[in-house]
Amino acid sequence: MEKRNRLKTKMILISIVVCFQIAACAGPRPVLYPNTYLNKVGQNQANQDITECQRIAENYVSSSNVGKNIAKNTAAGAGVGAASGAVAGAIRGSAGSGAAVGAAAGATAGLLHGLFRNNQSNPAYKNFVGRCLRDRGYELTGWN
Repeated sequence: MEKRNRLKTKMILISIVVCFQIAACAGPRPVLYPNTYLNKVGQNQANQDITECQRIAENYVSSSNVGKNIAKNTAAGAGVGAASGAVAGAIRGSAGSGAAVGAAAGATAGLLHGLFRNNQSNPAYKNFVGRCLRDRGYELTGWN
């Protein structure tokens, strides 16, 4: 029984790490032209300003499909996670608990993917972030 609990804990920790990796690679970021202002404030300040402009855009730009897309990503992640967890669990002799852990991890990954990717493909979001950065003195060359 103790071995099973250690395995569950290990699977949960791996799932959490994967979720954070997905969030860290969440989506495109603005590419700034190295103008006088960027050279003056430096890349660290520019990164902080980009993050703040993105946060502001998240608050003001919304899409009517955002909730639906997040729910769809969460459900799809849960399904894939449950299937993967069941297979891994069956190999270890516990398909049910493997499916449960896999479903939870998959749902979390799907939720994070939906939250972080949704608005960033929205042209209004990109325009909002671009204007916010221009208002601060940066020149946006594109998205990467």
